[in-house]
Amino acid sequence: MKKYHIVILAAAGLLAGGCRQGYSKNKAHADVSDAAIDRGGQLARTYCGSCHELPTPDMLDANSWEQGVLPQMGPRLGIFQYMNRRYPNNIGDPNVGRQAYPDSARLSSADWGSIVAYYTSLAPDSLPGQRRDMEIEPDTASFHLEDAGPEGPGPTGVTGPPATCFIRYDDRSARVITSDILRHTLDIWDPGLRHEKSLLTGGSIVDMVADSAGYFVCNIGPFGPNNAPAGHIDRLGLPMTVATSGRPLPIVADSLVRPVALARGDINGDGLPDLVVSEFGFIRGQLAWLENKGGGRYEKRVLRNVPGAVRSVIGDYNGDGLPDIWALFAQGDESIIVYLNKGHGIFEEKRVLRWPPCYGSSYFELDDFNKDGFPDILYTCGDNGDYSQVLKPYHGVYIYLNDGHGHFSLDYFFPINGCYRAMARDFDGDGDLDIACIAYFADFRDQPDEGFVYLKNEGKSRYKAYGVPGTERGRWITMDVVDADGDRKPDILLANCSVGPGFMKGAADWKAGPAFVLLRNRMGGSR
Repeated sequence: MKKYHIVILAAAGLLAGGCRQGYSKNKAHADVSDAAIDRGGQLARTYCGSCHELPTPDMLDANSWEQGVLPQMGPRLGIFQYMNRRYPNNIGDPNVGRQAYPDSARLSSADWGSIVAYYTSLAPDSLPGQRRDMEIEPDTASFHLEDAGPEGPGPTGVTGPPATCFIRYDDRSARVITSDILRHTLDIWDPGLRHEKSLLTGGSIVDMVADSAGYFVCNIGPFGPNNAPAGHIDRLGLPMTVATSGRPLPIVADSLVRPVALARGDINGDGLPDLVVSEFGFIRGQLAWLENKGGGRYEKRVLRNVPGAVRSVIGDYNGDGLPDIWALFAQGDESIIVYLNKGHGIFEEKRVLRWPPCYGSSYFELDDFNKDGFPDILYTCGDNGDYSQVLKPYHGVYIYLNDGHGHFSLDYFFPINGCYRAMARDFDGDGDLDIACIAYFADFRDQPDEGFVYLKNEGKSRYKAYGVPGTERGRWITMDVVDADGDRKPDILLANCSVGPGFMKGAADWKAGPAFVLLRNRMGGSR
């Protein structure tokens, strides 16, 4: 499988490296001069490559560059109009304003035109489809699919389409917890997957971390792209009850810009567990840690003041005994960055992996695939709700192996259109890590089995791909791996968000599907 990834990047490298004559241009831009392309390539390396990994023209189709991506990039360089076309910007947003953009254009209109010529003329008319050296085979033996029971009336007595944006299994109560982006509820499901009750939360819950007293709850605020500081971290105690009159949960931290993920650990060694919050935002956003000052008080410490923080993991990167913070960023400078803990609340930033901004980074976790005692990186990319809504051959699941010195190299790639998350566990009980994957922006029309894929580890960096019939009835935005019946086999929960953005509809009616499903493990395995 690696060979396909290497072929894609090798072709991209030919376009990125140096100037040459006789470019192969698409038909719509055949009259663009080689000199303009040469100039545009040089300028792209200077201006675009200084902010993020440099994308090459063949990573997107010509229309996506011309109508989607470049009009969004122009204002970042102070270019608000080109060829009688006004580019979209967020200057009128009171939460952004003029200060988010350069005071003046960083390059001339003619130079910007050369960058436009470089990308639009060398891009293909359409991207190649993904290629795999194996099919995704249907598998009815490994997992048994069980639907959630009737959704049940919401707190207003109104039902609606499944809009599940969060799912978690609570070991203490043997309950499944979900959140609904339309009804703004936290829903509790009993061990039989029947709807038990709905708790009003005043917003969409997208993550939770537990402690002995309950949960810290991440409320994203307005769900769609925005820059409003309307998100907050709340406290949900045990048992999980809250007044249905709409009384808000106690707030731990507020004024957050679209927070999407939490991590918890004692970062500064004072014996009090702190929180790390990923504020994905839109134009604004940041990664920060909330220092626990005791008595329920937290003080915010910003680590990186840029949008796109997706997820963080607390773990020792360099073996010095101090908890470091690993973070995945999307929304521009797509990277995994480790914040090395120097003690006393001081961190040093170290980038360990980086991808072009068209990748759509969506998730990562740390796993030891080769059993050498060093954490490897399982990474997915596939967020396609942006300015280039086309299927991309580089979307999928990646494994990067750690050489023991904190350097990571690509070991495995499996193409999955629109891949959103992958979680590694020993599902079949043979002692190595398998991978469960979901795709929120899959090729639902032609490859609906991409929505959920089980990659069985066959050793030597080889995996066999399976799909589970019935999973095409939902559009899975998130997942959890659990032991739902106490048999020490990892089961899988999939959350159906049928109302999200998308450019491709599936054959199944997701809105008629369940709020979530449980894939009960019929194999071996331990959690």
